[in-house]
Amino acid sequence: MAHSAAVVPLAVLEQGCPIRVEHDRRRRQFTVRLNGCHDRAVLLYEYVGKRVVDLQHTEVPDAYRGRGIAKHLAKAALDFVVEEDLKAHLTCWYIQKYVKENPLPQYLERLQP
Repeated sequence: MAHSAAVVPLAVLEQGCPIRVEHDRRRRQFTVRLNGCHDRAVLLYEYVGKRVVDLQHTEVPDAYRGRGIAKHLAKAALDFVVEEDLKAHLTCWYIQKYVKENPLPQYLERLQP
């Protein structure tokens, strides 16, 4: 399934661009710009209470899948939950998987069923 030519280090995209996650609090989303600005990967969240966020959906364009971009989005979102001392509800299956693979206490203690 994996092609050796397609292996890209986790934190680097084409032309050696590092993966930078941007947080747009007004739009409630984390994004990674891809290919200049034409494409982007996005993680959407919504406040569902005063101190509770629902991490709803992660989307990476097909051409960029398998490069670890979603991991950067998930980590940024969970670190935001920790830094802001919020609780998180995980609607997004990918973030549920990320937490299972990275069961850090600071993430686990903030999860809501």
